[in-house]
Formats: sequence, C-alpha cells, structure tokens
Amino acid sequence: SSGINAEYGLERKDVSFDLIKIECKTGGKLEDSQLVKGVIIDKTMSHSQMPKQLEDVKMAILTCAFEPPKPKTKHNLNVGSVEDYNKLHAYEQEKFVEMIKKIKDSGANLAICQWGFDDEANHLCLQNELPAVRWVGGPEIELIAIATGGRIVPRFSELTPEKLGYAGKVREIEFGTTKDRMLVIEDCKNTRAVTLFLRGSNSMIVQEAKRSIWDAMCVIRNLVRDNRIVYGGGSNEISCAVAVSAAADKVPSIEQYAMRAFADALESVPMALAENSGFAPFATLAEVKSRQIKENNPRLGIDCMDNGENDMKEQHVIETLIGKKQQIMLATQLVRMILKIDDVRSPGEEE
Repeated sequence: SSGINAEYGLERKDVSFDLIKIECKTGGKLEDSQLVKGVIIDKTMSHSQMPKQLEDVKMAILTCAFEPPKPKTKHNLNVGSVEDYNKLHAYEQEKFVEMIKKIKDSGANLAICQWGFDDEANHLCLQNELPAVRWVGGPEIELIAIATGGRIVPRFSELTPEKLGYAGKVREIEFGTTKDRMLVIEDCKNTRAVTLFLRGSNSMIVQEAKRSIWDAMCVIRNLVRDNRIVYGGGSNEISCAVAVSAAADKVPSIEQYAMRAFADALESVPMALAENSGFAPFATLAEVKSRQIKENNPRLGIDCMDNGENDMKEQHVIETLIGKKQQIMLATQLVRMILKIDDVRSPGEEE
C-alpha cells in the first residue's frame, strides 16, 4: 500500500502502475524485501574503479550507440599496415573523447546507456571522470526517464542540458554471500516513482511473492477507483441468491426459471468454499442461508478458518465491490455467449 500511496492521485481516482516497479533478487529472506523510493536496476557501474555513490546526479539517458560512426551501406575495412591500424585507433579514440566531451559539456555527471561500449571507451570514461552504466534494458530506460524527469536521447547531437534527468543520489548496493550488486537511483525528480525490491531463498519463492504483491496492488487500485466493499466468505453470494429467488417468485412469466437458475449458480461459490474447507457443502450452505433469512443478517458466510464465527464483519473478511461486480458480469456474459450456440455438447458425451 505504500507503493500505491506514493503514486495515488486523489483527484484522478486511479493508480498508474507505470511508476511502480517490482524488482526480484534471489538470496536472503522474504523479510529482507523493502520499498525503495526510487528506481532499482540490476546493473553496476561499467568500471570497477568508478565511484560507488554519487550525489546531486545529472544523468544523460542515451539510446544511441557509444561507438564511432559507421557507413550506412555495407562496407569492408582493410587494414594493410601498422600505420593504417594506428590511424584507425587514433580515429576511434578521437571519436570516443568527442562523445565523452559532449556528455560532460551538457552538465551530466552520469551516463546511462542502453547499448554497450568496449573496454577502451570504458577506460576513457574512467580517465575523464565520467561514471557510466551500460546495457540498461528498454523498460528500465523508460522508467529512469520518467522518474528523473529526463528525456531519452537517441543521438549525441541532440544532447542538451534540458534533457538531463536528476536524482539526489545514485549508489551501488551489495548483498548476499556472492557479492551481488545493483544500482539504486533515489531522491528522483518525480517522487511518485517507487520500486518494490523482493528477496527470497529461491526463485520460486520470489516469483510467488511477486505474483502475490501484484494481486494485492490490483485490489488496492480497485479500492482507489471505488472504495465500496462487500463482505466475503460467500456471504454476498448467498444474500444475492436469496434476493434473486425472492424476486423470481414475483415474475409471472417463464423467466422466473432462469432467475432461479441464476440464484442456484450464485450459491455455487459458498458451496465450493465450504467443500474446500472440509465441511459438508450442502448442509453448511443450508445452515448459513437459513440463518441469513432468520436473523436478517447478510454478513453471514462460510467460516473457512473454523473460528466459530460466521459473521464476516467480525472476521474482517472483505472484497471490493467493483471486483465482485466484474466477476459476476463476466460469468454472466460467458453463459450468454454459450447459450447463443444451438447445440451445446459436453466433451465425451455419447453420440
């Protein structure tokens, strides 16, 4: 919920997941997971001797190749002598120094590159005191640009001070016995960008935690869109089934049979809950349904945890109204689609 709160706009009544990134890393305990107000990328500085922590960072976000220009057409370059090789080497160095100078002249003190560069360019970056990060993926580049307020630069000629991103701090973090390292970009210009950093002993636990976190975020987003709730445990399905059955008795046409079938279908949810909890499904459903009508209490549902309390308000079991409406509407539309087919046959049915 902290990640949702960071991005939550009261006036919009919605949440954009573009600014919430979930980063996973095996190793450590699930309790070591943390919320970082910034961006985490699974990269390190391109050279081991570059500084591990930078303050007041202005970064150039580059998607252009950090290499000397090449002809647009197919070509072959033949080096026939030592002099030719030395000229080529001097030309490459000259171009690399020009590129580094353009970055530094723009005011940047960190280069984020989508593409890689060779060891010679890496060494020149170190010599010219320009920290750099290479091989940063496309989605990460976009998130860094959004978080830091920078612009993605496709050509060196277009690099200007106005297109630089800003971050208060960029640092490398090191963890685990294998000395894994990642890059953290904090105190960004866009303060709503956050990263959920999940840890776990193996990939299965980490991926399961990621799925659970994503489901929880979707539930919170639904509450932001519409904060109305219903009580769970099958209580709302039972009360809806009772209401639909009562309404069916007042319909004089043959449609009352379809309404009763709809009510029976609603009862399949609490029946499945009872069966999965180890109770007798028919007896449990009949008892709860009878109590709902007698006590006029629509909050009574299936006591899945066997706490001796059927009131879902007391057990704090809730569901979002918007999610429940979507479930029922989707199931209804699916049934209507199937009923439009003339001959509905089950797999394995006898000819």
